[in-house]
Amino acid sequence: MEAAHTWPKDVGIIALEIYFPSQYVDQSELEDFDGVSKGKYTIGLGQSKMGFCSDREDVQSLCLTVLQRLVERNNLSYDMIGRLEVGTETVIDKSKSVKTVLMQLFESSGNCSVEGIDTTNACYGGTAALFNALNWVESSSWDGRYAVAIAGDIAVYATGNARCTGGAGAVAMLVGPNASLMVERGLRGTYMCHVYDFYKPDLSSEYPVVDGKLSIKCYLRALDNCYQQYRAKAQAVMDREKNGSVFSLDCIDAMCFHSPYCKLVQKSVARLALNDFVLEANPDLTGKYTGLDQFRHLKLEDTYFDRDVEKAFLAASSQLYETKTKPGLMLANQVGNMYTPSLYGGLLSYLASKPASEMAGKRVSLFSYGSGSASSFYSLRVSTDLKPGSPLNRLVGSIANLEDRLAARTKLSPPEFDSVMKLREKTHHLAPYSPQGNPDALFPGTWYLTEIDEMYRRKYARTPLHSDGRGDVAEGAGSVEASEDRKA
Repeated sequence: MEAAHTWPKDVGIIALEIYFPSQYVDQSELEDFDGVSKGKYTIGLGQSKMGFCSDREDVQSLCLTVLQRLVERNNLSYDMIGRLEVGTETVIDKSKSVKTVLMQLFESSGNCSVEGIDTTNACYGGTAALFNALNWVESSSWDGRYAVAIAGDIAVYATGNARCTGGAGAVAMLVGPNASLMVERGLRGTYMCHVYDFYKPDLSSEYPVVDGKLSIKCYLRALDNCYQQYRAKAQAVMDREKNGSVFSLDCIDAMCFHSPYCKLVQKSVARLALNDFVLEANPDLTGKYTGLDQFRHLKLEDTYFDRDVEKAFLAASSQLYETKTKPGLMLANQVGNMYTPSLYGGLLSYLASKPASEMAGKRVSLFSYGSGSASSFYSLRVSTDLKPGSPLNRLVGSIANLEDRLAARTKLSPPEFDSVMKLREKTHHLAPYSPQGNPDALFPGTWYLTEIDEMYRRKYARTPLHSDGRGDVAEGAGSVEASEDRKA
């Protein structure tokens, strides 16, 4: 008789690693340089600093760096990984995946049996890669090894009012059973539709076409739909447990969002509070929802740009935002919009904001949005295992230096930043090409581009891993190459 199927226990994220550029521009200085009103970027958008890459870095170098750091910091070997998938919208080749470039780190281990390729849809690709990794571990295809999902992007915009919402980075997630961050099975809402709010039709340029107002509406509409699905599923679980409770944001301990800019995240918390209010059968109009009775019978679709509604629910949700979301905005505020890694930078920021003992057992919700559009709302449970050396303690310990890493970056002036952007624009997809940026300005252990030859093949090297000048000491060190077809 066939054995009964059993799920692997507590599948989720075991470890996390992040990479962000070693240089940044100050947003208040950028306001002066761009000639905009004081506070437009810093107060209006909620941004302080923006990380950016020179021509020495591309999405493949970012992903090489973050993958190797994940392996090194967690004492893994490459033969322990059975699935690797990259979520990115920074496409530099229409055929060859970033994942195949990363496979060169596996060569010395002899491991070529690694499933997964690239997943692309704007800022949602990293979440899709993570879901695929989780599904693999919980499927008949799983061979007992770890999966790794990587989200990596370089977000750059043409000169103008959108350039301040750029950023860059990569996050690697180690996925498997007995995780420190367990994904709650069955609690997920997904909303997808066809819309042209943000897209990249010009394959010769890094820059997107953006309809800013439409993009905000699409983001909030997706949030409404995803949260309502999630809320209904969570309520069904509570009803089965017969505890008599009504699901609301009070049942979530921390909320992370895809963050194009921090102010939109604050508005998103207010939007969820509005959803709770409208969907609750008997809202407490003399307590929790005091003064909001005039909004009782609103249609959500009519409120995306209603200033009165926004103002009222920003005030009503201010405590929720301060306690449950703001701690997760450190990287978004300091690095900017990393595209696919943005949401997971929020998760890392939250995990770095307090001791493991204060997070044990907590429910963390995550909202992922990618223009075009694709979106999901789901949740994680933080492990309660606080024993020395537990996955949770190791994870929190591995990111305890996030603020120090941010402080170690180099500030460039807005004219220097502008010069780098002009160089990227001028040389994007040029071949042959020898990058001009200084590798010595990069963090130790960073992979960087050394050359693009006449056949568009990219070659990389790694900066010394140690400050004493010792070179690569980790598996996969040395020079790696990736071929690339010419874009139209």
